[in-house]
Amino acid sequence: MINYETFIGLEIHIQLLTETKIFCGCKSKFGDKPNSNVCPVCLGYPGVLPALNEEAVKLSYIVCRAMNCTLADYGVFERKNYFYPDLTKNYQISQFANPFGRNGYFEYESGGETKRINIHEIHLEEDAGKMIHQGGRSFCDYNRAGTCLLEIVTEPEFKTGQEAEDFLQAFRRTVRHLGVCDGNMEEGSLRCDANISINEEGKGLGRKVEIKNMNSSRFVKMALGYERKRQEKVLNSGGVIVQETRLWDEARSVSESMRTKEEAHDYRYFPEPDLPPFRPDQAFFDMIEAAQVELPLARRKRIAAEYGLSDEQADYIVEEKACTDYFEKTVAAGADAQETAKWIMGNVAKELNSRGFSKSDLGTAACPLTSARLAELLVMLSENRIHGKIAAQALQAVFDENKDPGTIVSEKGWDSTADEGELEKIVKQVLDDNPKAAEQIRGGDQKPRGFIMGKVMAATKGTANPQSVQELISNLLA
Repeated sequence: MINYETFIGLEIHIQLLTETKIFCGCKSKFGDKPNSNVCPVCLGYPGVLPALNEEAVKLSYIVCRAMNCTLADYGVFERKNYFYPDLTKNYQISQFANPFGRNGYFEYESGGETKRINIHEIHLEEDAGKMIHQGGRSFCDYNRAGTCLLEIVTEPEFKTGQEAEDFLQAFRRTVRHLGVCDGNMEEGSLRCDANISINEEGKGLGRKVEIKNMNSSRFVKMALGYERKRQEKVLNSGGVIVQETRLWDEARSVSESMRTKEEAHDYRYFPEPDLPPFRPDQAFFDMIEAAQVELPLARRKRIAAEYGLSDEQADYIVEEKACTDYFEKTVAAGADAQETAKWIMGNVAKELNSRGFSKSDLGTAACPLTSARLAELLVMLSENRIHGKIAAQALQAVFDENKDPGTIVSEKGWDSTADEGELEKIVKQVLDDNPKAAEQIRGGDQKPRGFIMGKVMAATKGTANPQSVQELISNLLA
């Protein structure tokens, strides 16, 4: 039985969150009418001149710095020559000799361990258009042509599809935390190609196969698992792996040959004559350093230790930067960290989902539940001014009425501490009205307690604190 080593590398493309395209002023927006955001520059008309998008360069360097790359102090753009129907110029303006970032690394968690993958390079380029196939015909939508595309190339250091999936999910969280990409794989703003080779142990890299057409991290894992088994079967039968590009068929969960690739393409790179080299100064590098944020892995470890959260709670809270910021602001406003995490994962998530919000809306002007309001609600709950059921109703009212929880509780008469003496009178009256149940409780039969509790809650319109009622029942019957 031959033992094989697996070598997996990823090529990740992210569309940068810029208002306009990389070399022209057309909108960079998904979902608009086909071919509505185009101009002579991004359509490649003869005689037009590209102008480099400054924001795209800034966002690119932010990613390079977060990936611990050596930052280029001299960046050049080249023409990469090849023909595709969705690339009107027959060349793509990209980077080859001088990418913005090189020799970096990224840490992520997989299988309960922190792992490190080396980054070969990160370069900026323009995206191509999109082919649309309908009714046996093919169409080209050039709205995407010219959008700002950043490519991150890893070294072939992953050993399993699971590691690649975990890396991709961690990377997506990171670019979202950095605010450089929305990470939507279904819309194509984050795309991933994978290359995989296997070889006998100790013999180094095998013959590489590239897999395309994977629009989720789960499909990346599935495709790599399938391809690893396919290659092993070929080698065990005495065959030879063909260097090729394959497509992942998600419906049938198989990879299919797209085109052979016996030798690397000769793209005939040469410097883009219409774009001068980019030479950042120290002020630019200082700006990039100031734009860095605490990355998700480090932040998850910190809040788990600082606030005593479980791994499950920390993972949920740190999934979205907006949610993490919201959590820490709520705790800073006086709420208990454990209760805050519990409510965000439970009642708050339920309300968000039912109203068309997501975790990324927390802390924004669109969401009525500010961190200060959630903190106020949880403080009232901890002080026994309201109980859990009333707190849940107050949370719903915050969304419905856009008011502070304190105001809502006061207006609706839900404050259970308004008059402790009055609550004792109500409990005593209920016991007096139900002597048989009271006598049973005195005799040790606790079943009627629920009946008494129900009568008291009805009399107080549900505002009484259940714990206080239980204590009063015990004291009055002692």
